[in-house]
Amino acid sequence: MDDLMKNCTLCPRNCGADRTKSAGFCRVRDKMRVALVSTHMYEEPCISGNAGSGTVFFSGCNMACVFCQNFDISQKPFGRDIAPDALSDIFLKKQAEGVHNINLVSPSHFVPQIRETLIMAKEKGLSIPVVYNTNSYEKPETLRLLDGLVDVYLADLKYFSEEFSKKYSAAPDYFAHASEAVKEMLHQVGHLRINADGIAEKGLLIRHLVLPSLRKDSEKILLWIRDNLGAETYVSVMNQYVPMYKASEFREISRRLTTFEYEKVLDYFLEIGMENGFRQGKGSAVRDYTPKFDLSGLE
Repeated sequence: MDDLMKNCTLCPRNCGADRTKSAGFCRVRDKMRVALVSTHMYEEPCISGNAGSGTVFFSGCNMACVFCQNFDISQKPFGRDIAPDALSDIFLKKQAEGVHNINLVSPSHFVPQIRETLIMAKEKGLSIPVVYNTNSYEKPETLRLLDGLVDVYLADLKYFSEEFSKKYSAAPDYFAHASEAVKEMLHQVGHLRINADGIAEKGLLIRHLVLPSLRKDSEKILLWIRDNLGAETYVSVMNQYVPMYKASEFREISRRLTTFEYEKVLDYFLEIGMENGFRQGKGSAVRDYTPKFDLSGLE
């Protein structure tokens, strides 16, 4: 693991940082850093269910989204360092509490450490599904380190356009990498399988947050999913955009999404023959659903 951290190229940034000595683009070093462990009730119904999802929010991020709702931990290093053995015990504790899954939120920059943690946890008795909750700005070769350890990939597809991904996330090559990453995820776990209780057991679930003024970009993403992953792919078309962090600096995204914009994307979803997915009501677009990052659950 140290070799991977001394010249870090885990993600498409290829920043080459020696994370044993200083932070990479992701703003964190080689020790896993966590800001919150919680039982989360506000994921997709097949993830949260009735008992909740055992979420672990990692600090740092390999993107720089100007509208990030979790900017307190993604753009800042707030959190507490934790060793694999201690985190594996937390996974088991959440399992004992009855959550449906262990949900690793923004884990990309800690893949080798997470691999070690999951192997330990499974040896200790972790049996519930593991959800890898990612922005998808990933490398397939890094994701292969998790093959057989992750059950559900909960993967964003944020942008199709290089212009938008550069402007809003400082990642002009986002779609080029994210599209290959989700193909690797599908290869590992297949299409989403939901059990009789309505809970995801294994597979790929793609999330797409519809942004104000970017309806046509959303349509391009949906068409790509149909043509490259299949019409049966589950897609969560999200209506929860709230202008936060630096969004006010960009007039076109400094407002909430309109009902017209969101409904047009849903209409397109059906028009092109997509078969499976989730939608959100307008009431989802509130700040109340943003977690309070206070190191809870790390004791």
